[in-house]
Amino acid sequence: MESQLGDGASADLDDTRLEALNPQPLLTRDYETRPALVYEGLRQQHGPVAPVDLLGVPAWLVLGYRESLQVLQDDDGWPKGLENWRARTEGRVPADWPLGPSLEVNHVLIQGGSGYRTLRTAWDAALKPFQDPRHPQAKRLRTAVTAYADELITLIAQGGGTGVADLSAQFSRPLPLMVASHLLGFPGSQGDDALMDMWRVLDAGPDAEPALERLLETLAELAAAKLKEPGDDFPSYLLAAHPDLSLDELARELFMLLGMTSDHVGILVSNTVVEVVSGEGGVRASLSAGMVREAMNRAVMRKPPLVNFVPRFAAKDTPLGNYTIRAGDPVWVSSAAAHADPLFAEHVEGSTTISTRAHLSWGAGRRQCPARELASTVAAVGVSRLFERFSDLALALPADQLPWRASPFMRGLRSLPVRYELASPAEQPASAAPGPEAAGPVVPDPSARQRSSLWRYLTGLIRAGR
Repeated sequence: MESQLGDGASADLDDTRLEALNPQPLLTRDYETRPALVYEGLRQQHGPVAPVDLLGVPAWLVLGYRESLQVLQDDDGWPKGLENWRARTEGRVPADWPLGPSLEVNHVLIQGGSGYRTLRTAWDAALKPFQDPRHPQAKRLRTAVTAYADELITLIAQGGGTGVADLSAQFSRPLPLMVASHLLGFPGSQGDDALMDMWRVLDAGPDAEPALERLLETLAELAAAKLKEPGDDFPSYLLAAHPDLSLDELARELFMLLGMTSDHVGILVSNTVVEVVSGEGGVRASLSAGMVREAMNRAVMRKPPLVNFVPRFAAKDTPLGNYTIRAGDPVWVSSAAAHADPLFAEHVEGSTTISTRAHLSWGAGRRQCPARELASTVAAVGVSRLFERFSDLALALPADQLPWRASPFMRGLRSLPVRYELASPAEQPASAAPGPEAAGPVVPDPSARQRSSLWRYLTGLIRAGR
């Protein structure tokens, strides 16, 4: 079959059913180490839409930028909601499918049907205090993120004014954990174990299902506490905006926020650091000009944290790319592949300070990620503090030897070894001074830090490196 990338579809559509195409596995060792080559191979063979096997379940992977927009911007033609999945309804999805646990949690990013609009409206209302820069909660959040970042950098600095650190383990991953605890109103260090379980779920490993059960139980307990005694935090605001939510439903929404403000943000921070210090001219120029958001924008163009969106489903038999997608077929949009689509990438100028905003890292259309501004703010503050506190950061490994971890959804570094030099003597963590309009400390009680499994782990990394 001739591939016709120029118009997104060939003259003669292939109407072979997905199940009969014998799709090749996507999540291979090559995909983990060289995903761009895998995408290009699929594009050469199938065009902008390709059949793939996702751990034993066939699906369509959208590789083309235009086709991705077509799916993301048409909620009626390509709805979310697992109830639309024909193979699942017919019992053809294995009960122990590794991706099942994360997709079965029916939160705002996965939910379809009539209840979505009410839920999304509540999400927008609950997030507004944290995303509107004029709101006291947004100012308090920014102060908290700065304090947490400085706390982590100061801990790294205990290893000396110069040295080697793993910025993924010692900064990029714990920073959003601390922020998530702030947003969700976790008492003490309870959020540590919750986020570690979230990582297990996102990585879709063999322990994903028990991790999800523990995580939802913890979040349900938190939801019950907020229902009894509301606070100035996201769960309380969401309950106020949507009082009909059950505790189980609220726990699912907290699950989504925890994932978005943890793994996604951590990967975004690490990927931006790699893009800057590895010498890509446009990113470095953007950061030098004081435009941290621009540096992040360039990083997500090249390495988006969320590489594959949760599935949508064809509402009816629909042509897409060179194939006819049957009603009820699962369709996964790949932002990473779409960014590499030659029809899009050739229009992206890499040498200018200002880059395109047409990336798909947060989705597109009405269902674009509701927490995108929150996540961007956390990542921007983290990246800014790194390059303000360190006078020099350099990769301790060649960029092409950095170890990547690839889940079906996310792509981030297993570790980010760097050589660093502090710009000034080690600073003490920022003090809690949120102002009269924001109750509660910005930085948790040091005694809680000492009891924290996360803090003991991070301190152990410093001691081991001496």
